[in-house]
Amino acid sequence: MFRKFVSYYKPYKFVFFFDLFCAFVLSMIDIAFPQLLRWLTATFYTRDAQVILHGLGLMIALLLVMYLVRAACRFYITCQGHIMGAYMESQMRQDLFDQYQRFSFSYYDRNNTGEMMSKLVSDLFDISELAHHGPENIFISLVKIIGSFVLLLRINVPMTMILGLVVLGMILFSVKRNRLMRATFNDNRKKIAAVNARLQDSLAGIRVVKSFANESVEQQKFAESNGRFLESKRQNYIQMGIFQTGNNFFEGLMYIVVLAAGGFFIARGQLTAADLAVYALYINIFINPVNVLVEFTEQLQKGMSGFKRFAEVIDTMPEIVDAPDAKELTDVKGVLDFKDVSFSYEDEECVLTHVDIHVDAGQNIALVGPSGGGKTTLCSLLPRFYDVQGGAVCVDGKDVRILTQKSLREAIGVVQQDVYLFAGSIRENIAYGKLDATEEEIVQAARNAAIHDFIQALPEGYDTYVGERGTRLSGGQKQRIAIARVFLKNPPILILDEATSALDNESEQYIQESLNKLAAGRTTITIAHRLSTIKSADEIIVIDGEGIKERGTHEELMKRNGIYARYQQMAERL
Repeated sequence: MFRKFVSYYKPYKFVFFFDLFCAFVLSMIDIAFPQLLRWLTATFYTRDAQVILHGLGLMIALLLVMYLVRAACRFYITCQGHIMGAYMESQMRQDLFDQYQRFSFSYYDRNNTGEMMSKLVSDLFDISELAHHGPENIFISLVKIIGSFVLLLRINVPMTMILGLVVLGMILFSVKRNRLMRATFNDNRKKIAAVNARLQDSLAGIRVVKSFANESVEQQKFAESNGRFLESKRQNYIQMGIFQTGNNFFEGLMYIVVLAAGGFFIARGQLTAADLAVYALYINIFINPVNVLVEFTEQLQKGMSGFKRFAEVIDTMPEIVDAPDAKELTDVKGVLDFKDVSFSYEDEECVLTHVDIHVDAGQNIALVGPSGGGKTTLCSLLPRFYDVQGGAVCVDGKDVRILTQKSLREAIGVVQQDVYLFAGSIRENIAYGKLDATEEEIVQAARNAAIHDFIQALPEGYDTYVGERGTRLSGGQKQRIAIARVFLKNPPILILDEATSALDNESEQYIQESLNKLAAGRTTITIAHRLSTIKSADEIIVIDGEGIKERGTHEELMKRNGIYARYQQMAERL
């Protein structure tokens, strides 16, 4: 994990090392001041008044240069160092988002969106602060502690060794308390992720919440997760309080030791009062970086617990990846084969068992059967949203696992019941099917989906904002925009997953006409609960969790008077 963290410094090596150089210069100037004061009081200020007045100008110029250099170093550390941290944070965020894009559907089945957003936003902010302040704080503190300790030894070795025992006690105390703080910070991360998850879930389902008048229920759920986070923070601050209080006590103990031991050594003639004053100045220089390290411990724990969660995601291998020798799918005809296909989700019984289906190019087949029977799952195997666990899925005779995911999915268009529109304009949502589409192509796709006239009637036309998830549009309007998107993509293979089941009869009629136009000349798989939409299919396959039960045309299946005929009779009664 440490090597992975350090790797993000590589593009900024010059900035990083110059930042440390500035930190070194700044530290040496701070360490030099008491030494300069000691020389002035012991040597320069004891000389003749004329010599002192003559040398003051040079001394002031020297000090001014020193502190101008110190100011320049502080500016670079504060400004450029933070910018470096921001760049690293940005790169980590991009890497994390890219990793999220690589994951298959199964990852999203197991993980909550709110928790993923927490890792992408709040965790990475703490990592950025650690990336900038970590090396700098450690380096400055070590330089000041070691430098001041060496100079303290030069002033009085016995008193410095006594001081070293207090520092050793402080280190042992800090190490022990650090372990307890790390556990509370890790718990903080988990609890705030749970708060984000609860927030995302509640806000995404706000229309359902309000339709059931369950605002108080959601408030209670949020209060519970928020309360758990509060308790976690409370425990965290208790540990921090003990940690910082203990270290402050040790700092006070250092001053007590210096005054007591200093008085003892002055009484014995082993130390002068002037040296004790300088010694006290170095104690301050010694204690300040210790304070910085103590306060930095909180930042370190936050940053590293966040980076640990970040690294866990980055190190997770996507379940579906292109084979090393994966080939592009080109010149697609649209011949599909499901060969002895078996599949099950995690910790579930088999959803598909030994399914065999052949679809000729340009053929229109329909899948019907009970909910949970595996229809959508079967279609999800074709674009490799999931991988088969037995058998093979082939396009034009090629196993989809030896094809690149990009070329495979570019050849397949999907229209689902639950349409997702991105927050943006109608134009942007249609153009998602072909990002470099011209205005004419977008308009033609909208005409094909029978939505152009509606769009033109809007005050802002194609620039109309659709709202989050398309909330400003009706179900039928969203569905037609989704169809226009697929028209623009123009794929040779089409999957219609219950695309009209949630619509009213009038909308269904318009949508079905658009879908029929879209399906013309393409290999099409239609999943339908409304059997009226699939009567003209070249083949209808009845499927459930045990496999294929019936297959044939509408007329053949009605004559057989089996499961499909029973579904049809039930639909007619409704």
